[in-house]
Amino acid sequence: MTSTSWEREERFRSIYDSTYVDLLRFVRRRVHPTHAEDVVGDVMLVAWRRLDDVPAEPSAARAWLFGVARKTLQNARRRENRHEAVAVRLADATHRPSDASLHPDLVACRVDIAAAWPQLSVTDQEAIVLAVLDGLTAPQAAAVLGISATAFRLRLSRARRALRREINPAPIGDTLLGLPASGRNVR
Repeated sequence: MTSTSWEREERFRSIYDSTYVDLLRFVRRRVHPTHAEDVVGDVMLVAWRRLDDVPAEPSAARAWLFGVARKTLQNARRRENRHEAVAVRLADATHRPSDASLHPDLVACRVDIAAAWPQLSVTDQEAIVLAVLDGLTAPQAAAVLGISATAFRLRLSRARRALRREINPAPIGDTLLGLPASGRNVR
């Protein structure tokens, strides 16, 4: 084995070791858990074949792999002739250890979010998941989606606003007074 191929293999192993768990979590939120490892395997195959295209900086490499995973999932849906959008599972987010059982407000908040989540568009869901559950920065999430960081920030802002509207459509006082949800008079 030449030095170049050894270095290439070591670089791939480093990328694999540092991103596999996050990538698997990313994919599991988008497909049935029994298919997630297959998708991640396909993503890693792309990474191996295109190793020279994988960014050298670890967080940029992670975002690049998330983008490959997203495209892999889109291709799988096309092959299966499905036109349904990505269905994100909130259940994964609630498996984290928490004190929710001790704090009724946190339980109520989770219930509100779970009820509001299906009302959001797939685009809004995806923006929130990339930022909150996957922990990507705006530039990284933008790379996953193939858009600019500014466009992602705008998308995330709209998504958060939509989620807030679904959770609390109008303050009680405004509703009783017949005011619009924004609390301003419309003329």
